[in-house]
Amino acid sequence: MIKTPARSLYFENAIGRIWEEPDGFLRLEYRAGPRETLQFRSLLTHVAQALSRRRWSKILVDQRDMAPFSASEQEWMTSEWLPRAVLEHGYRYGAVLVANNVFARLAMNQFVLATRKLTHTYRAFETEEEAETWLHSLV
Repeated sequence: MIKTPARSLYFENAIGRIWEEPDGFLRLEYRAGPRETLQFRSLLTHVAQALSRRRWSKILVDQRDMAPFSASEQEWMTSEWLPRAVLEHGYRYGAVLVANNVFARLAMNQFVLATRKLTHTYRAFETEEEAETWLHSLV
């Protein structure tokens, strides 16, 4: 019997967890509830660092339990974090498990529209299986 390698925990804080998946992508899991700014920025900074460390370009972003982004979170992600993640850390593909909270979904849609000029692709999915299948299909 062939044993499948397990995912490994890369980083964790009060906002969420970052997993390294054996299939060559990161998994970012947001926790429910409000987010503290420094913890939020720390989590996403570690995401970018993990992409560089592994030389990966894909992330499965689990937003199912996530609260909506605040205006300041959205501004920081749009103007600072995502451009740097794409240009300096190789981020190219985000498979997003959509939030249960309708306002979180709307905030994510606004973020995607605001960053569409970057060489980066987001796709939204209802199930992990669909998201993983899409990520596996990418070279």
